[in-house]
Amino acid sequence: MATRLDSLQSALVTALGASLREMKVALGEISIEVAAADYLDVMRMLRDAPTLQFDELIDLCGVDYSEYADGAWTGARFAVVTHLLSLTKNWRLRVRAFAPDDALPLVASVTELWPVANWFEREAFDLFGILFDGHPDLRRILTDYGFIGHPFRKDFPISGHVEMRYDPEQKRVVYQPVTIEQREITPRVRREEGYGRHG
Repeated sequence: MATRLDSLQSALVTALGASLREMKVALGEISIEVAAADYLDVMRMLRDAPTLQFDELIDLCGVDYSEYADGAWTGARFAVVTHLLSLTKNWRLRVRAFAPDDALPLVASVTELWPVANWFEREAFDLFGILFDGHPDLRRILTDYGFIGHPFRKDFPISGHVEMRYDPEQKRVVYQPVTIEQREITPRVRREEGYGRHG
């Protein structure tokens, strides 16, 4: 007798065909990978196909793989990962699409399919610099308008590039170079005399 995951796997293979680059089953969940060029069409198929009916987008985020596997990763740097839910079929699915250009990471926006993707895509743009083609209002959502860079990228400095403070003389927020000095803190280990002895 086929399990629910077996049924979902079969439905995905039938509906997506050659657009399905990779499928993994782990911990009771299915993850698929599709090309950025196929991403919007695949997402529309996942939503509209009677055999799938993923009618709800529950999460969308960016991922920076530049230091993945301790730097052994050789694939594209940026990916968009989307989590979908089918209320009708009681299925969950994770979809990953890598942006083909690391210098200008770009994938299609899915806001026309699921309007809730709007703020998720803005967050991925703000924090990772991933651009979403067709997004109706792609601008920063968490960082300040004058913020430089994308703070969730692995190469972004922990201290940032600038710091801001309120200047009472100018009566406004001002930006200035970071004044925090980088240092490595090594914890001091103290043990009681006779620690670890049995006796």
